[in-house]
Amino acid sequence: MFDFGKWTSAFNSLLLGTGMPDWAAVLIECVIIAVLVLATYTVLALFYILYERKLCAWFQCRLGPMRVGKWGLLQVFADMFKILIKELICLKGTDRFLFKLAPYIVITSSVTMLACLPWGNGLQIIDWNIGIFFILAVSSVGVLGILLAGWASNNKYTLIGAMRSGAQMISYELSLGISLMTICVFAGTMNISELVAEQESAWFLFRGHIPALIAFIIYVIAATAETNRGPFDLPEAEHELTAGYHTEYSGIHFGFFYLAEYLNLFIVSGIATLMFLGGWMPLHIPGWEAFNHVMDFIPSVVWFLAKAFFISFVIIWFKWTFPRVRIDQMLAFEWKYLMPFSLVNLILMAVFVALGWHF
Repeated sequence: MFDFGKWTSAFNSLLLGTGMPDWAAVLIECVIIAVLVLATYTVLALFYILYERKLCAWFQCRLGPMRVGKWGLLQVFADMFKILIKELICLKGTDRFLFKLAPYIVITSSVTMLACLPWGNGLQIIDWNIGIFFILAVSSVGVLGILLAGWASNNKYTLIGAMRSGAQMISYELSLGISLMTICVFAGTMNISELVAEQESAWFLFRGHIPALIAFIIYVIAATAETNRGPFDLPEAEHELTAGYHTEYSGIHFGFFYLAEYLNLFIVSGIATLMFLGGWMPLHIPGWEAFNHVMDFIPSVVWFLAKAFFISFVIIWFKWTFPRVRIDQMLAFEWKYLMPFSLVNLILMAVFVALGWHF
């Protein structure tokens, strides 16, 4: 499989070959990476908005947006330009500084998590020995932005929505984190590149036996709640709270929340791909050498995106299939069922690893 690291190494050598000092080369590389990450963030968010609208239409036996561009493909760009030209309104009685700061905290947390994902062979920005722990830590920062948005808006509906969202995200982060730790116990590492390399022969979902499958199911459920997706979208319950914690936001500030929500869907799907489905690794079946050789011809970026889009499809499927639950049912499900199952499954995985009961 092609190694994109050859391109990055060649570009670094080209900069240093011009006689440029090391710090200047690093600075140029950081600027280029930042621009690419922001561009990728925007493109992915626009794609996911259209992706869900078309899937929703398919589930409901209709066409979805069709007016702007062929098959409605330019509708998301029209919506983006509309948001950009909207007036930024800051109502009387709001804490102006915190009100304006909140969307930037949410978007910063989302962009940082996006930078941690391994997109392909040699395409990874951040690779630490505690990569999974870092992702979990950064994901917790986004909750602060949501709580600030609800409180600083000086609106009872936004405050209730923010408190719901905070309680929901903090609660389901426990099950989500435990399910990821279950796979880390099996792999014996938290390093992102090592996690992908361990799945060269077979993905953890298939190698990890029953505990890996249980962890995958728990992760998908917890990730759905973590991203405020239906049927766990109580913070934005329009029949109760209008638009939840971002009711008072307009223009690009509302757009930040909107983009972050859709990009978080891709990020949790990308983490599921990394931890359970081999990341950018192709599908290999032991003994099928000809099949494995053909799979290696598919670019690693295509593998990663295809797996992430599939997980996103499942999460979107949840939203347009199940009815919205009550807030007490949602929290009771986490604390009474999901988290105890996660803890038992973590212990079960530790026993399996200690006894060697895995593939």
